[in-house]
Formats: sequence, structure tokens, C-alpha cells
Amino acid sequence: MIDPRAIIDPKAILADNVEVGPWSYIGPDVVIGEGTIIASHVVIKGTTRIGSNNRIFQFSSIGEDCQDKKYAGEITYLEVGDSNVFREGCTIHRGTVQDNSLTKIGSHNLFMAYAHVAHDCIVGDHVIMANNAAIAGHVNLGSHTILGGFTAVHQFCRIGSHVMCGAGTVVLKDVPDYVLATGNPAQPHGINAEGLKRRGFTPEMVRQIKQAYKIIYRQKLTVDQALQQLSVMALDSAEILPLIYSLQSSSRGVIR
Repeated sequence: MIDPRAIIDPKAILADNVEVGPWSYIGPDVVIGEGTIIASHVVIKGTTRIGSNNRIFQFSSIGEDCQDKKYAGEITYLEVGDSNVFREGCTIHRGTVQDNSLTKIGSHNLFMAYAHVAHDCIVGDHVIMANNAAIAGHVNLGSHTILGGFTAVHQFCRIGSHVMCGAGTVVLKDVPDYVLATGNPAQPHGINAEGLKRRGFTPEMVRQIKQAYKIIYRQKLTVDQALQQLSVMALDSAEILPLIYSLQSSSRGVIR
């Protein structure tokens, strides 16, 4: 299951049924869980932990030193969950000591060709990053979120869960949960209603989220005024709580 032309450092730890294709390189501090399939010409380096049943396609670079100019060779980490797919040419970098020294990716994510996850990013579960989508350093990307092709996210931004960004979107500020966003710079265009329905949100839950969106974006309220109304809604609708968190925790401000 390991091609004889692959280069596996003796200190690397691979589960018994891991597959590795020809001309791939796996470094000494890498741990790979069972059922993971690694194609040819893949490089996995650094202090990197990869879970089970992942699939990594050719020419991907996983766990490489980050591109932050402050990086000076410190020991930093990459953690990858289970059942992720990294298509051709993906680049996933480890963290920096200036943050938590950790880049962390959840499970059941799809990173299409040439997607880029920079240092210190936190990616949830069931995320799709389409071709050439890129998130800069320290970005937090919520679960069930989709970034269209060539989407670019500025460093330190937070994109909530159940968000959808159209192709070519440039995200310079935070995107609250549930929002549809597109443009350069990104602007809100309603909520991701179809995605919510597919994930089991009831019609009443979707209606409440639409109402919350109108409070944030359609009534010309200040953030504090919007938070007051959302707090009242949240007493009966728990799905409003992520929107409140998006507004309260934002350091860059949300898209307007």
C-alpha cells in the first residue's frame, strides 16, 4: 500500500492501511490515521497530525512552513480531522507562535484544486472551498460554509457557519452566520435559505433567521440597537444566538 518510490521518514507514524503513491514525501513528525489515501507527488511535513479516511490528491503540500515573514523555524502544528478531501495542488500551512502555533481543520471538508489555508486558521466541519479559494492567516471559517471559486479572505476575518460566498468574493470584514455574500468587497445579499433547508432547519427557523437578517441589515440600526432586538428574539429562537455572537465578537466589523 506504500509505493516503493515514496519517501517515508522512519520517524513518521502511519496506520497500517494508509496508502501512499509514488514520489510522495512524508516527514519525520507526521502522524497519519487509518484509511487515508495519499496520491503521488504529495508533500506532508512539519508536526502534522492527519486523522482517518482522508484523501490527498497529487501535488498537494500539507503542513509546510507558513509564509509569514515573522516565522523563524519554530515548532508549530497542523491538525486535520477525518474524511477530508484535498484535491490537486492544495496548500495547508502550520501555525505561528504569534498566535496559538496551530492550524486546525475539522472533518468532512472538501478543498478543491489549489485551495489555500494559511497559518493559524481554524476550519470547521463540512466546509467546501472551491477551486483557488484562499483564506489568509488567522481566519476562522465556520462549519457548513461554502467559499466559491477564487474567493479571497483577508487575515483575521471570521466567517460564520452556514455562510455562502459567491465566486470571486473578496472578504475584508467578518461575515455573520447564515449570510449570502458576494462582491469586491463582499456585501450581504440575504441568507443562505436553501442551504439551511437542506441541513434540516425548519421553515419557522428559517423565517426567524430572515427576520434577524432584516434587523441587522434593513432597518438602519446601530449594532447596539440590532443586538437589543436580537437578544429578545433569541429568548425563543436559539438559532439567533450565532448572529449575536457574530456581532459581539467581531474585531474587524461585519460586512455592510
